[in-house]
Amino acid sequence: MTGKATIRTGIGGWTFEPWRGVFYPADLPKAKELDYAVRHLSTIEINGTFYRTQSPSTFAKWREAAPAGFVYAVKALQYCVAKKKLAEAEDSIGRFLASGLSELGDALGPILWQFRETRKFDTEDIAAFLAMLPGKIDGVPARHVLEVRHESFACGEFVNLIRQHGAAVVIADHEKHPQIADLTADFVYARLMRSQEDVPTGYDAAGLDRWADMAKGWAAGQRPDGLDYVTDATADTKPRDVFVYFISGAKERNPAAAMALAERIQG
Repeated sequence: MTGKATIRTGIGGWTFEPWRGVFYPADLPKAKELDYAVRHLSTIEINGTFYRTQSPSTFAKWREAAPAGFVYAVKALQYCVAKKKLAEAEDSIGRFLASGLSELGDALGPILWQFRETRKFDTEDIAAFLAMLPGKIDGVPARHVLEVRHESFACGEFVNLIRQHGAAVVIADHEKHPQIADLTADFVYARLMRSQEDVPTGYDAAGLDRWADMAKGWAAGQRPDGLDYVTDATADTKPRDVFVYFISGAKERNPAAAMALAERIQG
């Protein structure tokens, strides 16, 4: 990160039929959906990379579609984190990272490593995993964020370990997943998963105002109140880039939620 911190708001993926007529114009060709999405949002979390290996030409195509300042978060291939022991995943991780991510260039945002809900915290195994995550991919800076979904990770040992490696922890707004809001990297990555079908903007006005204040606080180097922290350590006051994604929940409302949050932040 250089200069002033940037706050980006977005969604997961860009292909979802219920978005037609709600987010996408009804007559928009499917081939134009990505072009439309990247011009109405400031970031997208790519889902397709979680399910299958992509080609360098595909990453290059996504880069070419992105306007200046837009970035993609890339969800790591699920097989990289499916092994019983993460320490044994070096080959899988290496192949994924070499599959063409660097073709995104400046449009490469954080790489999201999503753990299964059954994966428990194991100090040695997580330390070995974090040691495999490079700071650059073919010369392109790489940031890493872990989504941990088992309560055993809500401990000071994990927070201190991931902070040592400069990786972030997903700050989750979810009814079951633990929320670990400790700031451990030079960026913040939030996944908001409580959008509601009966609210046109997914989150109501009060909820959007709350998350807008959170995002602005993170960008200013603050440690906002009202979140669940594991440690009492006060974060340093350096500005942090912020990525906020509306994921799952009432998915049809997520684009409107991301745009409504962006309006509040910009205002």
